Amino acid sequence: MKVNRREFLKSSSLASTALLVPKFLQAFHSRISHENGKVLVVIQLSGGNDGLNTIVPYQDDLYYQSRPGLGLKENDLLKMTDTVAFHKNLYGFASLFDEGEVSILNSVGYPNPNRSHFRSMDIWQSASDPSEHLPTGWIGRFLDHHCQDLPYPPAQALEISDALSLAMKGAQVKGLALKDPRMLYRTTQHPYFQALSHEQEHHHATAGYLYKTLAETTSSAEYLFETSKTYRSSVDYPSHSFGKQLKQVAQLINAGVSTQVYYVSLAGFDTHAGQKWQQARLLKQYSEALKAFTDDLKTADRFKDTLIMTFSEFGRRVKQNASNGTDHGAANTLFLVGGRLKQPGIYNALPDLSDLDNGDLKYAIDFRQVYTTIIEKWLGYKAQSILGGNFTPLNVV
Repeated sequence: MKVNRREFLKSSSLASTALLVPKFLQAFHSRISHENGKVLVVIQLSGGNDGLNTIVPYQDDLYYQSRPGLGLKENDLLKMTDTVAFHKNLYGFASLFDEGEVSILNSVGYPNPNRSHFRSMDIWQSASDPSEHLPTGWIGRFLDHHCQDLPYPPAQALEISDALSLAMKGAQVKGLALKDPRMLYRTTQHPYFQALSHEQEHHHATAGYLYKTLAETTSSAEYLFETSKTYRSSVDYPSHSFGKQLKQVAQLINAGVSTQVYYVSLAGFDTHAGQKWQQARLLKQYSEALKAFTDDLKTADRFKDTLIMTFSEFGRRVKQNASNGTDHGAANTLFLVGGRLKQPGIYNALPDLSDLDNGDLKYAIDFRQVYTTIIEKWLGYKAQSILGGNFTPLNVV
């Protein structure tokens, strides 16, 4: 079958989500172990989760003065200490905390915070300064620097989604977005794509890149599909979309695929109005799915090799608004979950509600310190070339 390159270039949206290794590496279609066997799972709470109503300073009068309608009372809480409590719907998360498997990092942010969803998320995903715009993400640059020589380099970072986030895009290597390895495999087995992936002659650089991308995607789709079939979870997950995302991640991890980084998201946290019920519903989804996920990993003895980071692009304003909600803020809580935490519990002091920055929480930990910690102390690589600067790691993993 002779393929029309012009037609291919018009129909190559599949190529935009992955840059994978050539087909000569199909001989590696077995379980591939990366350097230290450790896995990172990133959970993005999109929209700006309200950290103050997630980890609640229920003995602080300023909290209730700022939130006369939104402040959570005793029957809305799961007490953690004499001064701090969880939102009551975080019962699964609270059980992990009680087991010493959670570290809560308070007041995580960056200088000169941006309150736009899109710009702040770009800053978090690219690990840029607020004044610069980077076309690549921090995980994508990790792929560029440390995964190009591995079999299936972009399969080292998978996003359980229909689209690839900026965080996963490198200059040379991009992660792979998929919801189901079987669906991706079936797509790449279509005769048209099979014929394209076997095309050898292409003299234009752009066409060569796209043909190479398609060939490598086809190869990696087969690897992910064949390997993922070796494990089926017996854990009961919630049926919502977020639960399905984490179930897919657990099946891939427990099957032994080579992926080092997984990326999932839970949206809906932009709670300008009616926050109480909306956040309660989302925190329940987060907590119950996370508990099922960790139980699944423990069943297969993979929890000890997995670190889970949960973040949101910003927190919310300290004072409630007139619509029983909260507006865009700045610093926020960040969670690390795993079986090898050096400092489980509350890692640093809760934000001081008497010392605000124009009504917002001040940041105490730069989020790039968290990234440095993960890259260097968990994944085992140097962070400076990835993050473009030196950020002091934390003694948490």
